[in-house]
Amino acid sequence: MKRRRDRVGHRRLVKYINITETALNSISISVDRSSHLFRAAEDVLSMVRAYLSDAKQFLEKGLYVDAFACINYAHGWLDAGARIGLFNVVKNRNLFTLD
Repeated sequence: MKRRRDRVGHRRLVKYINITETALNSISISVDRSSHLFRAAEDVLSMVRAYLSDAKQFLEKGLYVDAFACINYAHGWLDAGARIGLFNVVKNRNLFTLD
């Protein structure tokens, strides 16, 4: 049976969740603690963690579309924070879209 690329199943969601967790665990806040941007970086990380948690919960419930939406939001927050310079990130195209 040929695998359909337009479907999001359990394995694909687990893969995306793992990529986002790897990206999250590979970063550090790049701005000085005394900067107002430090609080912004913490807020972004809070959103990433919340969406990541929601994605996992939806996955457990079999709500794949909701899990897919949440993991994309989580990774989008990470990418946005990295692009505007809030985070030190590894140059890895599999984790971030910085090019």
